[in-house]
Amino acid sequence: MNTTTDTIKLEPGWKEALASEFSKDYMRSLKAFLKQQKNNDKVIFPKGNEYFQALDLTPIDKVKVIILGQDPYHGPGQAHGLCFSVKPNVPIPPSLKNIYKEMEQDLGISQPPHGYLCSWAEQGVLLLNSVLTVEQHKAGSHQGRGWEIFTDKIIETLNQKHSGLVFLLWGSYAQKKGAVIDRNRHLVLQSPHPSPLSAHRGFFGNQHFSKTNTYLEQQNKTAINWLLPESP
Repeated sequence: MNTTTDTIKLEPGWKEALASEFSKDYMRSLKAFLKQQKNNDKVIFPKGNEYFQALDLTPIDKVKVIILGQDPYHGPGQAHGLCFSVKPNVPIPPSLKNIYKEMEQDLGISQPPHGYLCSWAEQGVLLLNSVLTVEQHKAGSHQGRGWEIFTDKIIETLNQKHSGLVFLLWGSYAQKKGAVIDRNRHLVLQSPHPSPLSAHRGFFGNQHFSKTNTYLEQQNKTAINWLLPESP
């Protein structure tokens, strides 16, 4: 392993797969940008040891399902490195409420009282944002700084080295980012975004949760238990 990655704290399988990215110019520029932001007393979410939380909780050889988000929540105490998920005791965001509504309609399971999705991640659901950091109260503020290149590499790696994965692409942003996925090797399920602005245009009724599990079982993989624990 080259010395550039020796100080990177990341799940070993992902670290090996992505090692070459950390020495590239875009990643050096991104690291310098984040350091400058902190030196300027900008508040960045999530905290530094949670940038790669999605990868740490879902090792590369355990991935079965990928849900693509855009960038982290920008309110205090929300983001912790998993797309759509919030920390315990934080109000459930509107898009996640709609995800729960569809889950209940599709699978008949009750909506949980919290928005903490770690149990999904631990079962092999990679909850990946395209951009892994954001400045407080400034949605999209770290877009175009290099994270997109890094997360494209994650998708490319999964697409090429795995087979029989399920990609859930909700909304045009996720669908554009997932355009490279080989539909012959993986199941790609697309629908409008669960945002209150678009959920009624086809997110509700998409049955992505049951379709995901049916496909996984056809691939001789264990289905996802989408029912979250009552207590996070």
